[in-house]
Amino acid sequence: MRIEVDYDKCQSNAVCEGLAPSVFEVRDDGFLYVINENPPEDLHAAVHAAKEQCPTQAISVSD
Repeated sequence: MRIEVDYDKCQSNAVCEGLAPSVFEVRDDGFLYVINENPPEDLHAAVHAAKEQCPTQAISVSD
């Protein structure tokens, strides 16, 4: 799995962090960071949920 974020669309609202906190993180600077671009298989469902629930559709995932 590979995760990409379109930072032009991302509003750093932390929905993804709430669903997959070991993969996404909004830091004190207000920006989203992907802290694990190639997560293990046990996190794939959470990453897909984050992608689907992203309000700005800024996350893309390739398997």
